[in-house]
Amino acid sequence: MTTREEALAYGLSFPNTYQEAPFHDENWQLVRVKGSKKAFLWTYEREGYINLNVKVSPEWRDFWRDAFAAVIPGWHQNKEHWNTIILDGSIPEKDIKRMISESYDLVTDSPSKRIYEAVKRIPVGRVATYGQVAEMAGDRKMARAVGNALHKNPDPENIPCYRVVNAKGECSGSFAFGGLDAQAESLRADGVEVVNGKVDLKKYGIEVNSL
Repeated sequence: MTTREEALAYGLSFPNTYQEAPFHDENWQLVRVKGSKKAFLWTYEREGYINLNVKVSPEWRDFWRDAFAAVIPGWHQNKEHWNTIILDGSIPEKDIKRMISESYDLVTDSPSKRIYEAVKRIPVGRVATYGQVAEMAGDRKMARAVGNALHKNPDPENIPCYRVVNAKGECSGSFAFGGLDAQAESLRADGVEVVNGKVDLKKYGIEVNSL
């Protein structure tokens, strides 16, 4: 990958993205995420080469800078959180794509997204508590946020929020799943025994460290 066109095409291959030239300067072409409008890929020409600015996590920032001379601290951006990739032909395409992909992941990360990904990890036939989902999402203190996120579940078919119960193993009220005993019915279909609206956590509860 050595051209702006290749970099932009790859950036635009990610979901919900769009291209923009915000500075009324065609040299600066950005790829942003719809909704948040956050940019995860900046492209511009400098000193004869196309440069890419990408967001980077602290644990990978120095790895990439040490691995390639053409990866430098972010030019005109926060050098703690951004790297600049100089497309001089010295970096393998797979590594450039990985850095762009990591930037996209960092910019699109949100507590709700992490909660939904955690819920997807609950196996068929098991349940997790709100606290356990919060822990899997990176912060056990946000158990209340788990409840709020699950009530707004954007994809019930693929995010099995019915597998989440409270700390006592109790199912939620009927309002949360569209009908009386709806959550219990879904759990029973998974093979989970529900008695008086309650699940035996010792028998059906997950162990977070095992997932």
